[in-house]
Amino acid sequence: MGQVIFAQSRLTWEDFADVNFEPVYNKKYDVHFLMPKFGEKIQSYRGKKISITGYFLDISGTGEVFLVSQNPMASCFFCGAAGPETIIEVDFKEKPPFRTDQVVTVTGVLELNRNDVDHCNYILKEATGQLVN
Repeated sequence: MGQVIFAQSRLTWEDFADVNFEPVYNKKYDVHFLMPKFGEKIQSYRGKKISITGYFLDISGTGEVFLVSQNPMASCFFCGAAGPETIIEVDFKEKPPFRTDQVVTVTGVLELNRNDVDHCNYILKEATGQLVN
């Protein structure tokens, strides 16, 4: 029997928890931000095609900024109910048809963002998505 090769790695939210945070002062915003120190396991996926299942969030409300979250909107990171490791910014190839809190699987190239506080720590580039029933 031949070996099966997958085009991407399917990660879990536990994989994204392989990170520690330390508060670092940001002069531009005059506030401390939690800056990530990524673990070896999650670093091994940097620049690779991965997929993750979670809750779709349109946080802009206008279809401009999308996230996939471990939790639905009511208990996501921005509501203070979870940490920054529970959200992934998603840069879709095409504007997705999903609605907030629908469960989706997204696939894209993983970028680890340590320095740009205007974006999430995890970013999926060139992403596609599929609704989970």
